[in-house]
Amino acid sequence: MQLLELSISDFHQALRDSRLSAAELVSFYLERIARLDGKLRSVICVNPNALAQAQKLDESFKENGYWAGPLHGVPVLVKDNIETAELPTTGGSLSLEGFESGRDAPIISRLRAAGAIILAKTNLHEFAIWGETISSIKGQTLNPYDLNRTPGGSSGGTGAAVAANFGMVGLGTDTVNSIRSPASACNLFGLRPSMGSVSRTGIIPYSLRQDTAGPITRTAADLALVQSVIAGFEPLDAVTAWGQLLRSRKEPGSSLEFKDVRLGVLRGFFGSGEGSTEVNRIVKTALEGIGRARAKLVELDLPFSSQHILERTSVHLHEFQEHLNAYLMESGAPVASLEAIIESGKYSPSIHENLLKARNLSTRSTDYQEMIFRQEGLRQWLAELYAAYELDALVFPHQQVPVCPVGWAQSLRNGVLASVTGFPSLCVPVGFTEPSSSAPLGIPVGMELLGYPFNEPILISIAEEIEQEFQPRKAPLEQGWL
Repeated sequence: MQLLELSISDFHQALRDSRLSAAELVSFYLERIARLDGKLRSVICVNPNALAQAQKLDESFKENGYWAGPLHGVPVLVKDNIETAELPTTGGSLSLEGFESGRDAPIISRLRAAGAIILAKTNLHEFAIWGETISSIKGQTLNPYDLNRTPGGSSGGTGAAVAANFGMVGLGTDTVNSIRSPASACNLFGLRPSMGSVSRTGIIPYSLRQDTAGPITRTAADLALVQSVIAGFEPLDAVTAWGQLLRSRKEPGSSLEFKDVRLGVLRGFFGSGEGSTEVNRIVKTALEGIGRARAKLVELDLPFSSQHILERTSVHLHEFQEHLNAYLMESGAPVASLEAIIESGKYSPSIHENLLKARNLSTRSTDYQEMIFRQEGLRQWLAELYAAYELDALVFPHQQVPVCPVGWAQSLRNGVLASVTGFPSLCVPVGFTEPSSSAPLGIPVGMELLGYPFNEPILISIAEEIEQEFQPRKAPLEQGWL
């Protein structure tokens, strides 16, 4: 049967019909990684136990009908800053090469309990710092739609690998843009959940006030299923108590009529330069289609930019040194501090400037406290905006210009509103730029849906409607990968 672009529901139906086994699917993905990832460089290491785990599930299902859970046999790609008991967790850094914590992060435990198979660890921008996916462990990951471009980041290894059909679904982390950026750049769905929805325990921290984890998938339904598995209360991460108390119990799509959806179009997050022309055209076309599908679009021409918000409210570099040092000491990592990493020289030059900057920043500074105060004000302002216009979500391009070429730095990304407020945000694929010799399908463009706390089911329902209406997903062409 056709295994490319296979969804979880189709895989499970094929299992029940005896047309496919979990072991056959794992073997298919492992073969593709071995054959095609040499140039993409999206995978850091594969799980040597994955095939045996799949065979064990197949035997149990064949013998007694055992079904492990909603992700039975699903091969998952995991960003390599999330702890996995049977594989190293390096953050993409040679300073942590070979480091094994010997434990699963709680979100990994949840995946395993639901029947998932951890297939591989994926590349990232080292320590999740920045957005091009360059690490000293693996180097530069390339975008499967255009080998001259980055896959976004920092979860670009997961994005590139899911887009290239090296696994069924993936996990990323997001501190400023890092799940939605590769989703936008690689024609995928990517969810940054509400702060408090998903445990951050067992993830190498960047900024605990802004860090979270979430799914990156080829379909909205797969995203909804993975999110339902990883979300929940976890005692070692106290913020998840709020998710347990406040999360909606509605299933995605259970009661939402698309004609009742109200989307605020955030015009200040659209680009104005020549480089934004194609992105604006693609998002405009998508919004016109949403309007024809009877969702209500509310124009919001508000006087601020994402860059202004980023500079005044994002505390990621202020928190990095203290939060990373605490993790390194607690986990028994081979280096015990940011200072030790810098002294070792075992890291990518792409993060050198940010490491030095972070070394001189602190959560005890006046600047940090002022940023926290602005975050609280922005959170309140957004809540009032949703209430005043009766909005289900804000909508805007994730990135105002196409994802950057290799050797360039990412710019004009719009992910900061979710990151500094803790509100959930879902990036949906909406089209491609014009094809070129290096990008035969064009460069993917994603549109962001920013919701209010714990309304992920509504965001997912809107994404499912967009997916059904426009069928935006296209697998990349493999020409040039070998």
